[in-house]
Amino acid sequence: MTPAPAAAVTAPGKALSYSSDDIKRMLPHRWPMLMIDRAYDVVPGVSGRGIKSVSVNEPFFAGHYPDHSIMPGVMIVEAMAQLVAVVYVAEIVENGTGNGTAPEDGEAAAGDGDTASGDGDASRNVGYLGSISTMKFSRLVVPGDQLTLQATLGQRLGGLRQVKVRASVGSELAAAGTLVVTTGRKG
Repeated sequence: MTPAPAAAVTAPGKALSYSSDDIKRMLPHRWPMLMIDRAYDVVPGVSGRGIKSVSVNEPFFAGHYPDHSIMPGVMIVEAMAQLVAVVYVAEIVENGTGNGTAPEDGEAAAGDGDTASGDGDASRNVGYLGSISTMKFSRLVVPGDQLTLQATLGQRLGGLRQVKVRASVGSELAAAGTLVVTTGRKG
């Protein structure tokens, strides 16, 4: 049985932090596709912040572009989407049963899946990226940068959920937009 993330909960509504080891227990992603190093200020099921330290050793830099290393926009979006998954799964991990409300017809509840039934694998509750809306990129991200990620979960649309996301390097905005994610995994 995999141990639960080590975040300490002192009171309901408090923001939580998750280390890279905690995140590996929360997400199904692994190297080279695990894109976030730390999550903090996580309010389970609501919002959170994260860090992606960009290293020249990232495998995508070998071909994007060899003479001028630039982090691909899709990888920035993937990092933001993984933060969304941490915020979502944190609700399941911290509550043990998700959001505590019954799902609407056809909607997967936050606690649906194996974690709620007791096998302890929160990563099985991570859904999929449904769409990328209004995403704008305003700064190149290069080796040595540290991306600060932000995600705020919005309204549910059946089995989907809108999320506002941002990625910054220092005080400079690198990307911002809206994602739609599934609230559970099918099949």
